[in-house]
Amino acid sequence: MVSSPAVLDSSCVLLVGTSEWLTQFETTLDTRTDATVQRVETTSEALEVFRTGSTDCLITEYALAETTGLDLLTEIRTDTTTFPVIMGSASGSEAIASEAIGAGVTDYVALTDSADQMVEDLLARTERGVRSAQRAATQREHARQFDAIFSDSRTATWVLDPDGSLTRMNQTAREMIDDDIDTVIGEPFWTLPWWAQTDETNTEVQQIVENALDGAFGNAVVPQPPHLEDPRVIDLSVRPVESERGDLISIVVEGVDITERVELERDLRQSEKLHRVTLNNMTDTILITDEDGEYTYVCPNVHFIFGYTVEEIRNLGTIDELLGEDLFDREELAANGVLKNIETTATDKAGREHTLLVNVREVSIQGGTLLFSCRDITKRKQREEALATLHETARDFLYAETHQEIAQHVVDDTPGVLDLDTSAVYLFDADANVLKPAAYSAAMRELNGPLPTVPTDGETLPSYSFVEDEALFFDDVHEADRLGNRATDLRSMSYIPLGKHGVFVAGSDRVGVFDDVTRELTDLLAATAEAALDRVSRESQLRKQDRTLQQQNEQLTALNRTNETIREIDQALVQAETREEIDHTVCELLAADDRFKFAWIGTVDSATDTVTPRAWAGREQGYLDSHTFAVAASGVDPAGQTAATGEVTMVTNVAAELREEPWRKDALTRDFLSVLSIPLVYNDLTHGVLTVYATTQDAFDETATAVLAELGETIASALSAIERKNALLTTSVTRVEFAIDDPTFVLSRLAQDAGCTLSYQGGVQQSTEGSHVFVTVEDASLNEVAEAASQIVAIDDVQQISTDGEGGVLRLRLTQPFLALELADHGAVFREATADPDSTTLVIDIPDSIEVRAITRLVREMFADVELRSKQTLDQAMEHDLYSEFLDKLTERQLEVIQTAYYSGFFESPRESTGEDVAETLGISPPAFYKHARTVQRKLFATLFDENNLAVAPSVEGVK
Repeated sequence: MVSSPAVLDSSCVLLVGTSEWLTQFETTLDTRTDATVQRVETTSEALEVFRTGSTDCLITEYALAETTGLDLLTEIRTDTTTFPVIMGSASGSEAIASEAIGAGVTDYVALTDSADQMVEDLLARTERGVRSAQRAATQREHARQFDAIFSDSRTATWVLDPDGSLTRMNQTAREMIDDDIDTVIGEPFWTLPWWAQTDETNTEVQQIVENALDGAFGNAVVPQPPHLEDPRVIDLSVRPVESERGDLISIVVEGVDITERVELERDLRQSEKLHRVTLNNMTDTILITDEDGEYTYVCPNVHFIFGYTVEEIRNLGTIDELLGEDLFDREELAANGVLKNIETTATDKAGREHTLLVNVREVSIQGGTLLFSCRDITKRKQREEALATLHETARDFLYAETHQEIAQHVVDDTPGVLDLDTSAVYLFDADANVLKPAAYSAAMRELNGPLPTVPTDGETLPSYSFVEDEALFFDDVHEADRLGNRATDLRSMSYIPLGKHGVFVAGSDRVGVFDDVTRELTDLLAATAEAALDRVSRESQLRKQDRTLQQQNEQLTALNRTNETIREIDQALVQAETREEIDHTVCELLAADDRFKFAWIGTVDSATDTVTPRAWAGREQGYLDSHTFAVAASGVDPAGQTAATGEVTMVTNVAAELREEPWRKDALTRDFLSVLSIPLVYNDLTHGVLTVYATTQDAFDETATAVLAELGETIASALSAIERKNALLTTSVTRVEFAIDDPTFVLSRLAQDAGCTLSYQGGVQQSTEGSHVFVTVEDASLNEVAEAASQIVAIDDVQQISTDGEGGVLRLRLTQPFLALELADHGAVFREATADPDSTTLVIDIPDSIEVRAITRLVREMFADVELRSKQTLDQAMEHDLYSEFLDKLTERQLEVIQTAYYSGFFESPRESTGEDVAETLGISPPAFYKHARTVQRKLFATLFDENNLAVAPSVEGVK
């Protein structure tokens, strides 16, 4: 039994789903812990709660109402990779577990144990996930690296390792000496060539660095080497930087050029008058007292630091009242003659506290024995502390993963950097074109009220700063024209644009708080935040690009594998001799691909409105026997849907809508997680349905679906070719005669327009230019019929082949495929057609392998008014064999030449057209025509006499 985990008592747990095990676990959390539990059912609700940032852990079931737990996990991982997500699944599928782990789940639970054991296990995993996330956050906090920000061109800054060796410096420090900087990195700071290398200097610098190693601040005044062109005297200020645990991280040394001050002090010792004039113009305050602390001299500029006049200082009493008692050890001063950089605090006339660095030295000037040099370092101290906080903030930004997290860090650290409690960060929403308040302090809400979303129209101060990319500072914001909230209690305000990301706002209820230092620090904080936001945007874009490339690579790999399978299928289709061979080969090759578990082809039975399996391969596991595949537009297996709609049907997630559609349960129990069903249709002729099942969700992307859909057309085309081949080999046919009344049929239209009788008895030719058809004209002038034909849009060209009184033969080139070609694709032969101004008759031969009703339905679909007049069965064995054998020997050009010659009357006696006439019609030379004609005649006679062994009848005497 797991005790109540203390880590959960202060956590917020989000449960996603509707399963019973989630309800049991919710009850356990309520009774066993003090955790805050939220419960939602959908992915969209879960993401809305998650993005509020109020949740410490998310537990989801695999199958959700909208999508799946994997989709929810993917959305969360686009925002953060560390947030704990635990997924549970009652099915315990290894495929689901593998996908969940690959997607970055914190823990995966297969809920196969008893209810009590499941709850205990899940409670322990939840506690472990929350604790791990908290530990990771703490480690990131402790792992911050110190990164000094160098921006003050007046101050040289060095950063030392905890052992006192130099690690980096700013540009001002680099410009202090001409030596190669790389040669001094890693050297002890007190041995560097920035100052004169004497025992006294080295010892003093080393001492303040060692003091910093012990956590103490220090100062030293050191000269630069005399060999420099313009050697200076540098006032060094050493400050240790520690982590929150008190560990020393680094040491920051700041150097200020005080050469002029040193020279002035030297001149002061030489001239009392010059000394006093200089003191009157220095910002440092000089005080001289006797041994009892009574003032003997007060510098006239004393008001710069303390706000008192000279007289008011004297009236305060001894110097102990001003600087405090026990400021220094008198014996130590006597031993050394001077004590430098004594840090103390003093309160000015207005009650403000100042941080001072005091130098005390023994003197003998007009009865005074102790000289106190007081430097106000309050601003510098504040700046150092602000920079230290800013360094920590910059380190925080290194581990931030979202813009929201950075915005919150900025608001949290503003008091430490700027000493201002009022701040906010607006982030730009490009989709809505507005600035949204992403984070704000409690003081901001108290003094200003709720922050509204701001349109980027430049009409308000945040909007103007963002649009114009301009930093705004106001001593009193109530004087600004664009102030949106006139009721605000805020006075001093700053608005700093964060590049393309938004605006940083900071302020106070006091007037005039932004001095030079505060403005500088505000700019630094905003610049640091902008750099962090840029980094997050770049990393987010890179992650997005990586995911896109990975998806493209996976899609390309899958497409290559699919193409390999398609090539194998295409080769098999070319070699297949029967319909059954095509069906089984396609199923076997698809099932051989490890992405597909099972494939089958079914025939659509219009009588029963079902799909009947005729071939299958793969791990079918009794699925085809589990239920009947009804033809319906929805609610049935995808094969039935495709049969009903004639469109590709894709199911990406079989587990969805599991309760509404029973077939999904049968598929899911066999680990069929996605399905694709493709119609096998060629030229509007349906050859059945191909259905493929996969063991993963979303196994069929758009590219794979398009490729497989094209494969369906290829398979249907191959099946049609097999049927056409079977039609040619079949000797028994059903001859059907139809009467149609439809002016859209080209022969009907021409017969009506020309007022004649037309007949077609075969002879259609297909070329790149179109379909060529020979028609015989009766009872009309051939010229008039040809003229009428030229006016019909469906006829592209007309040639007069032969003329016989009131009629003849025309060769028509049609712009659209002729009926004979459409029937041939369905395995039927367009035997003849007769059209007059009143009616049209079609004669079609249908092989036994083709259903007569299918051809009848095709004809009825093509023409408006159709009447079936007769139907008879014929055996054309001998005629069919000779005809097919002869046609197999002819080339397309030879067939065209001999057909044109025949319809031109070349073979009539007497001839109606000469060879030269036929050659001119065909656009060839007369010798070429005669060569083609003799070749065709030779092939015809060879078919009749040589290859078929036809006996020659004996001659009868007297008869030639």
